[in-house]
Amino acid sequence: MISSDYTKLIRFLQDELAIPPTSIKLALQQCREDLGPLPMVLWQQGVLTVQQLERIFDWMEVA
Repeated sequence: MISSDYTKLIRFLQDELAIPPTSIKLALQQCREDLGPLPMVLWQQGVLTVQQLERIFDWMEVA
């Protein structure tokens, strides 16, 4: 089950950064295997740029 914080993060990724749902789904599977944070996994997979990653962390600070 996805926590409400991750639900908000996923909504932000889709609505603000236009990250495809399939990319998010694959990253979530990777998170379960490696226990890594979703934004970092997306960045490692080449889905996010460094600028997008920084924007996510900025958003997470105030969310």
